[in-house]
Amino acid sequence: MASYSCTPHGVCSRKIDFTLENGIIKDVRFTGGCSGNTQGVAALCIGRPVDEVIKTIKGIKCGVKPTSCPDQLALALEQAVAEEAK
Repeated sequence: MASYSCTPHGVCSRKIDFTLENGIIKDVRFTGGCSGNTQGVAALCIGRPVDEVIKTIKGIKCGVKPTSCPDQLALALEQAVAEEAK
């Protein structure tokens, strides 16, 4: 099991922590941001394959912002997958 932490950019959340195990998301925690939304995103990601989650949430925008908390999570997940592949 590998734990990761990232600092999102362009969104209200200040930190995203997540844990991956064999390509499955085991835990996601947002610090800051819209509590109900980030809790909902986290709950929907847990137990799902990381590639499936990336495909589902990457590119989501928040209002007029070019990104969102889900999009920032997708980018962090992509980085984690790339690190694990090395």
